[in-house]
Amino acid sequence: MNTTLRSLLAAALALGLIPHGAAFAQSAGCTVSRDAGARQVLSCPGGVTVTAEAGAAYSLVDRNRDGSPDSASLRRKAILVDVDSSQHAGGFQVVTPQAIAAVRGTQWAVDVAGGKTSVLVVRGSVAVRRPAGEAVVLSPGEGVDVTGGTEPLVVRRWPAPRAAALLARLGQ
Repeated sequence: MNTTLRSLLAAALALGLIPHGAAFAQSAGCTVSRDAGARQVLSCPGGVTVTAEAGAAYSLVDRNRDGSPDSASLRRKAILVDVDSSQHAGGFQVVTPQAIAAVRGTQWAVDVAGGKTSVLVVRGSVAVRRPAGEAVVLSPGEGVDVTGGTEPLVVRRWPAPRAAALLARLGQ
């Protein structure tokens, strides 16, 4: 796909003229499948895999136009992102209304519900911050809940049932 068409698709998606999810991901060179739980699984060039919970409102963006998405915008429900740093240069970030979660290579889940963004790290490390604020760094098993406030973000080891419940929604 040429750069102009890709830019037009990205603009249309940002304006809400194209549904979030598969349509844009396919234009970014990703293959899309559905698993038994109606989750959307996107396998993208450059070692990026995104699993989206059924009904998730999200879009993928290839900001540097290298043929591999490097950012996701998540507005509702959850996605699981797996980035293979040996194949994907430049990192990956998930932007939600409350937070920005960024990595170089790892696996992590992001959930948006009820005015809150929750981030859980499965493998690697993730820096999480509000759009205007200091970042905290999460390690495997750790999570953070981000609201629209200004209080410091608190990193916590998630109880096994909470982590398992989120990951089960994502087929893990």
